[in-house]
Amino acid sequence: MFSALPRAITAPPDNLSNPAKLALGRLLFWDPILSGNKDVACATCHHPKFGYAERLDISIGVDGLGLGETRRFASPGAIPFVKRNSQSLLNAAFNGIDSAGHYVPSKAPMFWDIRALSLEAQALEPIKAFEEMRGHAYPEDKALDSVVARLRAIAEYRGLFMKAFGSDQAANADNLGKALAAFQRSLVANNSPFDRYMRGDRNAMTRAQVRGMRRFERVGCANCHNGPMFSDYKPYVLSVPDNAKLSASDKGINETYAFRTASLRNLAYTAPYMHSGVFRTLDDVLEFYDDIPRRPQNRNVRRGQLDPLLRRLDDVDDEASDVIEFLNALNDGSFDKTIPPRVPSGLNPGGRIE
Repeated sequence: MFSALPRAITAPPDNLSNPAKLALGRLLFWDPILSGNKDVACATCHHPKFGYAERLDISIGVDGLGLGETRRFASPGAIPFVKRNSQSLLNAAFNGIDSAGHYVPSKAPMFWDIRALSLEAQALEPIKAFEEMRGHAYPEDKALDSVVARLRAIAEYRGLFMKAFGSDQAANADNLGKALAAFQRSLVANNSPFDRYMRGDRNAMTRAQVRGMRRFERVGCANCHNGPMFSDYKPYVLSVPDNAKLSASDKGINETYAFRTASLRNLAYTAPYMHSGVFRTLDDVLEFYDDIPRRPQNRNVRRGQLDPLLRRLDDVDDEASDVIEFLNALNDGSFDKTIPPRVPSGLNPGGRIE
């Protein structure tokens, strides 16, 4: 049920990477020009300091100030919170990978509700989202055209798109998504102690981590958290509590309260946890899974709605320290943390994060 991540990534045939495309994608990722008010970038909520996620339960996009757990609204009440926890982009290149190591990049499941397939499709969604990046600057159906017009107005971006895609008309929405995806696909952390252990280095994991791995499988966690990414990428109804900051309950996929299985890699960098960000620690998460088979914890979910696999969990939080030791073996801090000193728009890289 477990295996190491591949050493190399696979890109879709229509978006093979090259150095120019990667460099363009990095700049776009950090440039607030992609947001309606030019105050938030992709990197604002997916920052290398936090494993390309953020230390916040649910995100603050447009009209936000600060970084991570210190981020706040400049004008409280003007823009709502983003309704879900920001997932890490580390290893998103492998989304959808199965236990045999097979995956199709053009069909990679993205977001907590799998509303987009592929990094290319995912990359454009926040630009159109009101709470995340668009704000009141323009309507949703005009967002991409408006952002592309801004990029075309900057000579440096016109040149970078031409260099990356080989055409003087390359600055368009399709290539914007491809450049962002090419950069995000490069954010790989595939040399954790677990990866080295599975590749044959039996000293890479401690005895406690090995015990934890065996217990993780024995108590039933591996029924859903399996394969190289420790996710089967399927939706499940778990009855995770709603975040109290939201004005309405988050009903998940097709209003069923189902959400996609999260990857367990690099959890040391990406707290708090679950789609609503309501659990601050891994101990909290294990306690939740120990309690949930007996009683739902979201008042909007009936016991009969809970996924049947939950009943197969067995004393998840017993010997929790060993399980957490194992989860720590899935961390790899050697990922790319480069922050560009400038972006072509002249705005502050990452937006208003200071």
